[in-house]
Amino acid sequence: MNSILFMIQRKAESTIHSLLRGFPVVTINGPRQSGKTTLAKIVFPDKPYVSLEDPDARLMAREDPRSFLKRFPDGAVLDEVQRCPEILSYLQTLIDADGRMGLFVLTGSRQFGLMSGITQSLAGRTAFVELLPFSLEELAKSPKQPQNIDQMLYTGGYPPLYDRDVPVRAWFGAYVTAYLERDVRQVLKVQELEAFQRFVRLCAGRTGQLLNYSSLATESGISHNTVKAWISVLEASYILFQLRPHHVNFNKRLVKAPKLYFYDVGLVSWLLGIQTPEQMETHPLRGNIFETFVVAELMKLFLNRGERPNIHFWRDSNGVEVDILIEHGGRITPVEIKSGRTVTGHFFSGLDRWMALAGDAAINPTLIYGGTENYQHKGVNVVGWRDAGKIGTKNRDEK
Repeated sequence: MNSILFMIQRKAESTIHSLLRGFPVVTINGPRQSGKTTLAKIVFPDKPYVSLEDPDARLMAREDPRSFLKRFPDGAVLDEVQRCPEILSYLQTLIDADGRMGLFVLTGSRQFGLMSGITQSLAGRTAFVELLPFSLEELAKSPKQPQNIDQMLYTGGYPPLYDRDVPVRAWFGAYVTAYLERDVRQVLKVQELEAFQRFVRLCAGRTGQLLNYSSLATESGISHNTVKAWISVLEASYILFQLRPHHVNFNKRLVKAPKLYFYDVGLVSWLLGIQTPEQMETHPLRGNIFETFVVAELMKLFLNRGERPNIHFWRDSNGVEVDILIEHGGRITPVEIKSGRTVTGHFFSGLDRWMALAGDAAINPTLIYGGTENYQHKGVNVVGWRDAGKIGTKNRDEK
């Protein structure tokens, strides 16, 4: 394993150690190539490691699961367990008989199948941690940390891009072919790969926008039900996610459709055909890509702590919008996201309208923008892009 990855301590590491004191198993989910295996080995450096991607190991686990698990009387790291869900019920028997905490770390790259199997077999016996690509805070310790926002939006956070001397576009091309398309074919038996490729690119062009199934179906040339099925697989593969509108309406009519976001902006940029960081500067979707980056950073903040992201967006029927609402302690922090490097007065208009409606429910209104300075403006925390993933740290203990 490369020393650079060991230099970058994952924020989820302390969370996993804490959970292992109270659970016999911790399951690390996340996209392929997000660093799950490296993290699991760091957490359990002295325990055996087995990858169930390995055909021999998988065959042994399937044909004689009891004997396979007996090889690990003090636990192990079992990598890519979605490849052999049959062992989960046998694992349940083993850990129930043993009674010790902190025995196994499991990893998996897809939620479907794996999650249903774990829910049935290991309910109450495993905690879950979802590991996404590097956060900006984690990358601050990397010698290859992006030096400006356009470089960050172009590269994204997948660990191999900071571990190897590989061109960004070449890596994403290989990633999509080797993992995303393979996983989709395994689950959906997609025959028309070209149609799926076009669909994923159309999704990238809609990141940060309301999800409209009918529009996607029309442009992709596929059925409404196929759109739903493909979106579900992309969600289960940790490629994209849906952000739901906030349920409190403050006497206003709200939109009900979710917004679509990708977990990694580097993948979005590749799918959109962006060739260089310099091209990002004038790209028509730069604002959407920047918003995607910030929302994904906030997702990582919660997931690295082992918490469900308690974030939504707010938009009324007149188009007044606040990009993010973070709920904590019965209060709500509104967050507006603007990609511009210079703060202007209209950046605050959505926040001002929402604050007037929310009254005492509001706390710590925040504007995240494409510049680097942090300061306060008329009671609003103005936060530069480098600190986009830190805003929840202050809020979590504040009532």
